[in-house]
Amino acid sequence: MTVVTTNLLPDLVALRHHLHSIPEIGLSEIKTSDVIANELTSLGYEVTRGLAKTGIVASLTSGNGTKSIGIRADFDALPISEQTGADYASTHPGVMHACGHDGHTTILLGAARMLAERRNFDGTVHLIFQPAEENFGGAKLMMEDGLFTRFPCDAVFGLHNEPSLPFGSFVFREGQMMAAADECKITVVGRGGHGAEPHLAADPIVCGASIIMALQTIVSRNTHASQPAVITVGTFNGGDASNVIPERAEMCLTVRALDPQTRDDLEERVRTIAEGQAASYGMRVEIDYERFYPPLVNPKAETTYVRAFAQRFAGTDKVHDMLHPIMGSEDFSYFLEERPGCYFLMGTARTENDPPLHHPKYDFNDDALPIGATFWTELVEDFLARP
Repeated sequence: MTVVTTNLLPDLVALRHHLHSIPEIGLSEIKTSDVIANELTSLGYEVTRGLAKTGIVASLTSGNGTKSIGIRADFDALPISEQTGADYASTHPGVMHACGHDGHTTILLGAARMLAERRNFDGTVHLIFQPAEENFGGAKLMMEDGLFTRFPCDAVFGLHNEPSLPFGSFVFREGQMMAAADECKITVVGRGGHGAEPHLAADPIVCGASIIMALQTIVSRNTHASQPAVITVGTFNGGDASNVIPERAEMCLTVRALDPQTRDDLEERVRTIAEGQAASYGMRVEIDYERFYPPLVNPKAETTYVRAFAQRFAGTDKVHDMLHPIMGSEDFSYFLEERPGCYFLMGTARTENDPPLHHPKYDFNDDALPIGATFWTELVEDFLARP
């Protein structure tokens, strides 16, 4: 079991608190990117900026080895108004680090410092600081800007903090770990009129309500019981006054699946049901269906390797397997479509009732910073030492 390096903790806490105070939405993380780049440059890394607008890759080579490894941290924030009450709370109204990306970034910067000081590896490490995980698929955008052609990686790894898991634990899942995430906007086009004379209009709100209820049958009646799937209508908007039937009503859906065929089937059924329900009311729909993040699938070899490493690092009692995939999504899945690697969770719970991710009172647990930084450092050293 590894003895975690804690002498960096005060510096890492200060850095994390600074990042927490300047949260920025994806692809606009200018201040955050500057902080990251300045820190890496001071450590002697070869720093490349501008991938996916604000993304950064920091490269360091030691020895004569030809192997390479990529470690990724995301650094964008969420459009949430912070309620932590911390003295380092967000200074940007309506934006906060509610998912711990400030912690992920600080962990990787801590590892960057340790790797640069120790130089106890033979090969090349690429530290990937990725923007826009929460919204625009920054991983895919970095790849489109040549991430893995410009910075070859034999494998790439990423972690996410989880405040519901025991502190210092690590959780892995081989194969399907997280769902694909798609989004659909359905606009019902009706005919407006007076609320007192609905027979002279074609009410898109009533039609939209029927569509919403019919969509609930897709998972329960059209999807195989062994295949997890989710369809959630997150918004439904139409009209401005109680006595006016509007011309249009609009709903937005998130659609989740693990299996590629199920993903295709969900889209087909959403379209068929929306169009059919609208036709039965004498109306039509406009459908904007977008495929976003693919399912996150961890390869067997790399998952087996990093799980065994985590057992040596933290002890077997701290390492667990995820029994079931989760229906959340993560754009690290794009990396794993291109390169082998593994994505896993690190427990950061303070108590049994910590605020969850994406909650206005959530705050990353600073005590996890040296654990994560030491883990990444020793993983790089171990991976590059393998034949």
